[in-house]
Amino acid sequence: MKTIRLLYPDFVSGNLDEYYLGARLMAQIVPENQNQPLFKIDLPAPGTIHPEEKDGIYALDEVLLGIQKAKSILYEENPDKVITIGGNCLVSLAPFDYLHGLYPDLGIIWIDAHPDVSTPKDGYPNAHAMVLGSLLGGGAVQLRKEMKHPIFKPENLLYVGLQDLHDYQEQFLKDLKVNFLIQKDKSLSDGDITAFCSRFNRVLVHLDIDVLNPAEFPATYFANPMLVGDGSSGGNMSLARLNQILHLIDGNSEIMGLTIAEYLPFAEYKLHNSLSSLRIFS
Repeated sequence: MKTIRLLYPDFVSGNLDEYYLGARLMAQIVPENQNQPLFKIDLPAPGTIHPEEKDGIYALDEVLLGIQKAKSILYEENPDKVITIGGNCLVSLAPFDYLHGLYPDLGIIWIDAHPDVSTPKDGYPNAHAMVLGSLLGGGAVQLRKEMKHPIFKPENLLYVGLQDLHDYQEQFLKDLKVNFLIQKDKSLSDGDITAFCSRFNRVLVHLDIDVLNPAEFPATYFANPMLVGDGSSGGNMSLARLNQILHLIDGNSEIMGLTIAEYLPFAEYKLHNSLSSLRIFS
């Protein structure tokens, strides 16, 4: 079974330069495996482009370019499994759609503090908040046009770590009849997760680092008090609980696609910028 890794350093879909470095650092953090070739999606680096908002989506042209480059690699390599290293949450769109074409009856486990079901009309223009909504048939029509396979069924989705919702997000999920639980004060149990996994031989797992408690893991969006995003709240999960959940999923279903996204090394990025100004590096 062929497994590839996609290094997908999309920063424009979340409008934060730090995502670009975060993806490259995460590629070093994940375990090495010489049998899993790494393919880098070649995207312009921060500071080399000047994106604009179009049709309610920030940096729409650059967002679509990244998706198209990811699709090109996936359909040329034809892997059975895909590990996607982001970048922000948008990076799950192409690999999850591709894998859905191989395995029509997939479960999606979305480990995230946020639902990612926004649309351009909701007033938050960053496409990383629209990715799951697009996979479910909503989100943004510009993203859905890049999908080659049918949308995912709402009953095949499990949110893990979901926090408070905006009204429009809650309405979207209710209209679609997604079964969800706000996990601010009450977490999903092991039984909840294993029961979901038991319905599927194969699953896709999207891991957003901001599901973690920023007090324990500071390389997440909500550890930076200068950022407000769309006003959402951060995660409250411990690393120990995340470890339990990932191994629980792995032990009860086969993970065909794994995305790790939204790793934001703020301090490291400041050091990177400081070093970049030295003449010896140029």
